[in-house]
This record gives sequence, structure tokens and C-alpha cells, in this order.
Amino acid sequence: MWSRESIEQYRQDGYLIRREPIFDAKQMVRLTEIFEEHLANRGAKRADELDTPHFADHRLLEFLLSDRVLDLVEPLIGPNIALWSSHFIAKEAYQGRRTPWHEDSAYWQGRVDRVDQIVTVWLALDASTRENGCMRVIPGSHRGGHYVYGPVDTEQNTFTTEIQNVDEARAVYFELQPGQCSLHDARIIHGALANQSDHRRAGYTMRYMATTTHVIAEANPNFPIWLARGRDLAGNTYANG
Repeated sequence: MWSRESIEQYRQDGYLIRREPIFDAKQMVRLTEIFEEHLANRGAKRADELDTPHFADHRLLEFLLSDRVLDLVEPLIGPNIALWSSHFIAKEAYQGRRTPWHEDSAYWQGRVDRVDQIVTVWLALDASTRENGCMRVIPGSHRGGHYVYGPVDTEQNTFTTEIQNVDEARAVYFELQPGQCSLHDARIIHGALANQSDHRRAGYTMRYMATTTHVIAEANPNFPIWLARGRDLAGNTYANG
């Protein structure tokens, strides 16, 4: 699925872009319909807060455990793969909040014993552009160690804190068409600007870890994980056996 050069780029830069659609047109229609259901039934949640929808809606496992996705992930973290999490994220037209600079791994400290073998697949459900707040990353920042966070306003931002002193001139913007995806290391600095356009930006994040990663059960109550491919290597318990 990836050339040797692409895998080396991932090691160095911490991300890859896949322009060839993962799923066929019928699958994309089905996935988008599922997302629209969750969006319509979100209640008091914001459109960017539809976390772990697959816990209750097992229709999503068709996509999350698909060989088409796992074949993209395996060259990056190896053949033994666990499904860690998923998240529908929508930035509504003119309303979508800014996503502060952050590392995904910072929010998982204490929940797993290592964060160096976790990858996120970000699948575009809508066109994702600079105008509507596409993801942006700082290349190579996954190799930079720990960063200093400071508080931000939650009315305008999706999180309460943000990495300080980020050189935004280095940012690479992930502009994607529906069906295309990006992949990024959990430790890379990334974020997104607010949606100031008249077009919604929606995506589905699918997160995977090598099964050499141990999930600390007492720190993850009611947080099931699935064995997606291969075998367990860290003594984890899986929802599918």
C-alpha cells in the first residue's frame, strides 16, 4: 500500500496523505449516512464532540476493521493491530471551532504504557480545505519530545489547552476530497483553524495501535478495544475475544 519512500517519509515527517479513496462509492454513502444519523441525534453535544460512536453503533466496525484501512496502517505500526478509538468530527459552516495545536498522545498519558506506535487515519466525509478548517501539522514534531501547553478559550476552541510557541510558518495543510485520507503519528503537533466558510467540514478519525501497547484497564473504564489484525502482545482484553 505504501512505497519504501512513503514509509520513510512517515518516519521522518510523522504523516502521509492517501489520495486514492479507501472505500468504494457505496461504502462512502453508507458511512456518511451513519454519520448524519449521529449528527442529527447528538442532543446537547457539539458537532465536533461525537467521540467513540462505534461503542454503541457496531455498524461502524465494518469500516474500522476493514482490510482496506488496516492495509494502510500495517506498514506503519506492524501486523498486530488493535482498534483504539474513533471520532466523528464536524466543523459546521461559520460555526466550527478552532482546534488548538496539540498532540493526541498528550491526552492518552497514563491510559497506555507507550504512545510511539499509535496512528490516526483521518477520513474526509466532506471536502476539507483551508477555508473550512482542514487539519494542519508541523512536520517532524513527533520526534520533538514533550511540549508545553497553556490555557485557551473553550468557546472558540475544541480543547482547553494548546501547545505554546508553535512556528505556524512550518505548517502543512491537509486538503482532502471526500474519500481521501491522511495518516498521522499520535505524537505529531497538529490542529485546525475555525471554519469561516459556508461549507461544512466533516471527517471520521480511526485510531489504531500496535498490540505491543498495553492499555491500562483501570484508567480506561468502559472503554473497549478491538483486536483488528494479528495477535495480542501486551496482555490486553478485547471486545471481540
